[in-house]
Amino acid sequence: MSADALLAEAREGTDRRLHQVADQLAATVAAGMAEAFSYALHSPGKRVRPALVLSAYRAAGGHSPGAAGVAAAVEIVHTYSLVHDDLPCMDNDDLRRGRATMHRQFDVRTATRVGFLLVPVAAQVLADAAGELGLESSLMGTMAATLFEAGGIEGMVGGQWLDLEAERQQLDLPGLITVHRGKTGALIQASCVLGGLAARASGDGLLALQRYGADIGLAFQIADDVLDVIGTSDQLGKTAGKDEALSKSTYPQLLGVEGARAEAERLARSAIAHLERAGLASPSLGALAHYIVTRNS
Repeated sequence: MSADALLAEAREGTDRRLHQVADQLAATVAAGMAEAFSYALHSPGKRVRPALVLSAYRAAGGHSPGAAGVAAAVEIVHTYSLVHDDLPCMDNDDLRRGRATMHRQFDVRTATRVGFLLVPVAAQVLADAAGELGLESSLMGTMAATLFEAGGIEGMVGGQWLDLEAERQQLDLPGLITVHRGKTGALIQASCVLGGLAARASGDGLLALQRYGADIGLAFQIADDVLDVIGTSDQLGKTAGKDEALSKSTYPQLLGVEGARAEAERLARSAIAHLERAGLASPSLGALAHYIVTRNS
């Protein structure tokens, strides 16, 4: 399948699950919060992380449609991170995925609460998916630890902390890599590992998926940094030039635009090589690696 076809499939399956979750929440929370949850969960997006979950799952031999539930849990954690990332105390942005950010559409208090509450929602969705897949409780525990470590202080939260601390400072390349292996790379890597775990992968196969995810997660951020320089807000669905406005260190700043592109492409090749060495070659994961470093939004 082409990357476009993989992403379309991931969007369809993940969005169906997210809409079901929004409907369930509407029956259990106050009307105002239900509206805010619905706004968050109906957020449009490319669904790269769900596509990675599904592709890794199939590369490891999985076949059940229940993997879409794992993909949805990952997307919910990603959504929580975007809601909080856009808050005035963080990056203070007005536009995300082509529409008003949560705190602009509602208010800061509501956005903060929705972000926090999406975490246990993701846990329930993941537990439901594990049941649908027939996974034993110990494996479910490993998957939960993988997802929430990636979304917490050892992953996205820690990376965001370092990113905020580094504003108006000049990081060197190792420092920048440390920030983005957490802020962006951790959940992308977890997406690949979770797909493998859902298919009961272990040993060299699971390690190859982990290493693929680590490389492609960093490549994703490098491509994002390049797009922030050369793209427009209409293309990106978010405010272009935000990194420069916040005086953030970026890969184009350190390597130049062409140097950053070359590094993203090198990482994509490295990611695919990890799979090939483990005998886990996957055209789908290869297509997604190529898409991640050549996309224009």
